[in-house]
Amino acid sequence: MGLGKSRRVALAALFGVLIFISKILMPTPIDKAVVVFQALFLALSFLLLGFPGATLVALVGGLLTAIWRAPLAPITLTFALLYGQLVDIFMLLFKVKAASGDVKTGRLMVALTLSTAVVGLTSYYVTVNILPLLPRNPILEISILVAGTISGAVAGYLAATIWRKALRHIMDAQAPVKDR
Repeated sequence: MGLGKSRRVALAALFGVLIFISKILMPTPIDKAVVVFQALFLALSFLLLGFPGATLVALVGGLLTAIWRAPLAPITLTFALLYGQLVDIFMLLFKVKAASGDVKTGRLMVALTLSTAVVGLTSYYVTVNILPLLPRNPILEISILVAGTISGAVAGYLAATIWRKALRHIMDAQAPVKDR
């Protein structure tokens, strides 16, 4: 059960572009709080491409966003890659995808929620305390943390639903027929 190499690259590029579009349509800091689309595409990329699918998609989205926001390119790319890697790692650690091809919704939601919370807290800490690019604003900090965490959980639920309703069946159709 898998996609060919060219389809994998095309899918990673498509998901990366969709993440980029979702990031540039919202102003900062709203794009940091409403990460449901980014989390959704990272989760689906892991489910469709396997490990390290989310990292590959995050690389594409991060590179495009870094070009768009050139002054912050190193930070943008670093945190995009961290997010993709955390999604991949937590999806593996929580064994989100069963051997049958189904996904465990609760585990997927936890994996995305943790990934989102860790990246959100880390990036905010770095941009406020280490590289004082933003002033401290406790209300904004709490808002971003809460909204980002909720976005991660919602994206996990949506990814599981999309997987079950459509993508799993597409992947089953791609699988080679065994000899009888």
